[in-house]
Amino acid sequence: MIDLTTHQKIIALFHQLANTNIIGVKDIVPAYTTITIVYDIAAVIKFTNVAAHTYLSEQIEKAIGECDWKNESSTSEISIPVCYDTSLGIDLPEMSRQKNIPVEEIISIHTSATYNVYMLGFLPGFAYMGIVDDKIATPRLSKPRTNVPAGSVGIAGNQTGIYPLDSPGGWNIIGQTPLQMFDAKKEKPCLVKPGDRIKFIPISLDEFHQQKLA
Repeated sequence: MIDLTTHQKIIALFHQLANTNIIGVKDIVPAYTTITIVYDIAAVIKFTNVAAHTYLSEQIEKAIGECDWKNESSTSEISIPVCYDTSLGIDLPEMSRQKNIPVEEIISIHTSATYNVYMLGFLPGFAYMGIVDDKIATPRLSKPRTNVPAGSVGIAGNQTGIYPLDSPGGWNIIGQTPLQMFDAKKEKPCLVKPGDRIKFIPISLDEFHQQKLA
């Protein structure tokens, strides 16, 4: 179940844990209702001289007790340009037929909302965002495509997302952004992060190509 209130608490605790110097922790991964902590058990035992489970449990309980559950200082509001031309939004015509609403209305509904980034996964920088209006929520394709271009914006169920790399995929493609969502050469390779709020801004096909070349 996707619940924004629960996820905001997950993000608050994630940042509390990330800002705590917990020995042996190598990565902390927030998702919809969970946080995964990846740790080096040998390092924990070596530098704490206690059982890893005991030490980590104590540190997590301490973080929970000290967490500011309303802290949103680390989140950002990001505008992402998207071209919804049907040459890029290749599933718009079929969605229009299934939903019995014009393509223009699908675009209007999709761009009228602000979406929360719930998690990154599937591919580096692939942001799972929601919640999509029920009027345009659409199941995944029954047969995934072998290749979806990087930057493609899709809908699957009540979520929307952006493919950061060329890859196979089964989301309904409704447009494409000229922005690079993932760049391994950058210090912060992912353009967005869990907890961010995303607004899609419609652009023309000419604007898309101009920004793609910039």
